[in-house]
Amino acid sequence: MIILASQSPRRRELLAQIGVAHEVIAAEVDETPLAGEPALEYVRRITLAKAQAGCKLAPAMPVLAADTCVVAEGAILGKPEDEEHAVQMLQLLSATTHQVYTGVALLHDGHEHYQLNSSQVRFRVISEAEARRYWATGEPADKAGGYAVQGRGALFIEHISGSYSGIMGLPLYETGQLLANVPGWSV
Repeated sequence: MIILASQSPRRRELLAQIGVAHEVIAAEVDETPLAGEPALEYVRRITLAKAQAGCKLAPAMPVLAADTCVVAEGAILGKPEDEEHAVQMLQLLSATTHQVYTGVALLHDGHEHYQLNSSQVRFRVISEAEARRYWATGEPADKAGGYAVQGRGALFIEHISGSYSGIMGLPLYETGQLLANVPGWSV
């Protein structure tokens, strides 16, 4: 049994997919990027902060945490604040390739383990009308970059290079590598 320091239903689904028994703890962390903070440093900082917050709530258990960061033209795209922000992000991603970085951390027995997954996603052209219709579905409201690879957002994707599960929010290869540090856990 591990603790998942995330309320993301996608991360819970992915852990269940690989047979990992877990309990969820809400790890409240300020996810605001620091001024001038590079994306790779940002995702590492937030991921480890979530894991550390989870450890404070369940110090005797292995704690797994993850954070996903969408980067376009050097800018970190968080979750959209409203419709206009979502449309703006989708227009920025339209007809371009962007990066998706997902950090995953495991804190256990005083040891801190971290891995990073990097993927590239190429979008087709997205019209403003399409972006607004997509917003109206409710799907992009709580997603980094304003889209869900596992949902209707997949209609915008021409090509993926990297990890589908990493883009979804929990890279399973890296997660398995980290869980190998927990005694008694195996695939």
